[in-house]
This record gives sequence, structure tokens and C-alpha cells, in this order.
Amino acid sequence: MSVAIKAEHLTKVYKIYERDIDRLKETFHPFHKRYSRDFFALNDLSFEIRRGENVGLVGKNGAGKSTLLKIITGVLTPTNGKLEVNGRIASLLELGAGFNPEMTGVENIYMNGLLIGHSREVMDAKVDDIIAFADIGDFINQPVKTYSSGMFARLAFAVNAFVEPDILIVDEALSVGDAFFQSKCMDKMRSMIQGGVTVIFVSHDTFAVKNLCERAFLMKNGKILMDAPAKEVVEVYRNMLLESRGELTDEQSARRDSLVENLRAEKKFFDEEKISAESLERGKDIFQKNATYQRSGDGRAVFENIQLLSLDGEILNEVVFGQKVILRMVVRFQKDVAFLGMGYHIRNATGIDLVYTDSRFNDTKAIFDAKAGEVYVIDWRFKVELRQELYDIACVISSPIDETLAAVELCDFVPCAVQFQVVSPNVYMSLTGGYVHWHNDLSVRRVELK
Repeated sequence: MSVAIKAEHLTKVYKIYERDIDRLKETFHPFHKRYSRDFFALNDLSFEIRRGENVGLVGKNGAGKSTLLKIITGVLTPTNGKLEVNGRIASLLELGAGFNPEMTGVENIYMNGLLIGHSREVMDAKVDDIIAFADIGDFINQPVKTYSSGMFARLAFAVNAFVEPDILIVDEALSVGDAFFQSKCMDKMRSMIQGGVTVIFVSHDTFAVKNLCERAFLMKNGKILMDAPAKEVVEVYRNMLLESRGELTDEQSARRDSLVENLRAEKKFFDEEKISAESLERGKDIFQKNATYQRSGDGRAVFENIQLLSLDGEILNEVVFGQKVILRMVVRFQKDVAFLGMGYHIRNATGIDLVYTDSRFNDTKAIFDAKAGEVYVIDWRFKVELRQELYDIACVISSPIDETLAAVELCDFVPCAVQFQVVSPNVYMSLTGGYVHWHNDLSVRRVELK
């Protein structure tokens, strides 16, 4: 597989001046005295992206993602280092970039095709497909300065997707589109990847990154901190975001206290039940080993063990489609905690969350006023109706910060707590196209219409 993009020690430095006059002082100083400081937007990046790879870029604002993409597309030049790009590039870096606002949508389609190297005849064959995909109606014949941001996104993506680039770069431009259009764009990008197009995708939507990309870069302060499978990079990035939340504001603290009081009034914690200590120890060694992967949390409460059980209490590694199971969490409190909620995600092999639930969805069940040293057992009972495949269960326990922002203090998060294989005795069920099945009340009637 040939190289599409290769960077060697890529660096981009900007001079930062405290005052405008300092720029003139530095320019004309007879002894070249510096009045500026260097800001490294990119700092010594080296990487290779092979033709046909789909790579995600994640990181906080200011990490250097957009600067890197602008250098790849030729909008910026690096201060130091080398960059090799092989193939035609189509990019969506900023809405409307490359569009002439006075020209119509159709005229801009032809202009962008010519800029990427296509002849008028080639664009004649593509223009109908582009217009149909953009689906902006009669606005296609209006000047693009009259377009909304959503129309810009639709037309820009359609043009770049259908001019048959070798490399497609998308930088958050699809976030303004509606959900249906975003889904259509994702499907189109997948078909482009299957056709051998190299895709670089930048998004704060970590689910989209995991869904689309096999590989990802985690960027921070102009450097690539991690280059690994997208599933692993996204987990590290999520943990970084949780750790950087910082101190609570007075308003958030008040909201949290109010929420806890309201929940305490609604429900008490789980009833006490005698469970044998021996049964809670089964599979603990395997769990503790698996739990070390990307585990995070403040440790006020921790998972001692997590088991997937049959209704008879047997540990399961294999589940038959339609089988009822118990997901058992054993939680030990290291410190006093006023409120603890819990939840789990079921993920497929590529790390996509297929099922999510937490205790707020279950009659407000939670743990209140737990003391250090106490142990609680939390049982989730559900029927497994998933496609025949291998799945992971990620488990989380947390305390609320701000319900309006869905913000929590993470006590313990285990991305790979349990792994299980779904099998199906029914051939039809094993071949079903979707991942998740749910029960339907089905009615079929013949009617006579007058």
C-alpha cells in the first residue's frame, strides 16, 4: 500500500506579540532584538498515512488539528520539516471555503471541479449527482451568499465527495447539518473508503470517530500524543476531558446538592440482601486484569468485581440470543459518598456503543449516604437480543455535578469489564443486518377500503 501523506519533523511556529508596536520594534531594531515569543502550533510531528486509510484527529480546541490540516491542504506552509502528499485533495475545512459568494451553487460546482483538475466535460457528467446529493432545491441556482450554514455544508460536502479525490479531509464541517444529512455523509464516506480514498476526519463527536475511523491521532499542544486504533484513542481522549473538568462552580455545587436531595426523597438505596462472599469472588482475578485497560476515576468508590451471570447464577462467556442474564456489579466504597449512580454500555468489537442505560432510567434507583468500607451489589437483569458477535460491556459509577449539563464526578469507569459472545440457534437471527433487536407487538390485518 503506497503512502498518501508523510510528515517528517513538521513544525509550525507563530510569533506572539504583547503589543502591536512590538512588531515594528522587532522589525526595525538594528541589533535584531526580539520582542516576541514563539507559539508552536505544531511541534515536530512525524507520521505516515497510507493510501486508503481512514484516520481520525481528536483533541481539545487549540491542539493543532486545524493547523495540521491546513498545512496538508497547502493553505499554510510549515516553519520547519517536510510534508509529502500524493494525490488530489478535497477538503472541508471551513464552511464556504473555496466558494465565490457572488456565484450560484451550480457555478461554484464547476469552479471547484476545475480547481481540483477536472475538465468541463468531466464536471458535466457529475453535476446532476452533486445537485441531487446536496438536495437544496432551487437555491442551487441562487448566489451562495444567500445560503444558510446548513446549505453551505450540504453543497460543500457534495462537491468534494463527487469530484473523486484521492484524499478527503473533513474538519467539523458536517456538525451544522441535520441528522439525516450527517448520516448520508457518513455512508458516502464509508463508500469512498471502500473505494480506496484516504479520509482524514476531525470531530469532537467521538462516537462518529470510532464509527468511521480505524486509526486515530490524539493531539495536544501541537504534538501527537497517541497514534493507535481509534477505539483506544477515543477512550484516552474521553478520560482527558473528564480529568480536566476542574473545580465545581458554586452554581454547579448547589445544583448537585439539590439533585441529591430530590433523589433521596424519591427513593432509598437498594435493599440489603445476604449474598455469599464466595459467589462474589468468582471471576474476580480475570476482571481485575481486564479492568486495568484505560480505567479511570477518583477512587471514592470502585468496582471490586463485575460478572455476567445466567439466572441460575453461573458465569457466562457465551450468551444465546434471547437469553435473560444478570450483570452483577460489586462496589466497595473507599470514602463516604452522598450519592452514587451507575450505568453500563454494551459495545461491539469496534467500540461503538450499541446499548446504554443508567440508574436514572430505572425508577431512580441509586445508592445514598454510603460509608467508607461498605460493599454494595448491583444487579441488572435484561434479555440479550444482539446479533451473533463478540461484545464488551463498559461499566461506570459516578456522582452528579450538574444534571442540566449531564456532568458527573467519575468514581470508577472500566471500559472493558466483561466480554461475551452472542450465539444464535436460529440461522435467520445470526444473519440479521442490525445489531440490536427489540420486541414488537405485530398486527397484520386485511382491510377493505371504501
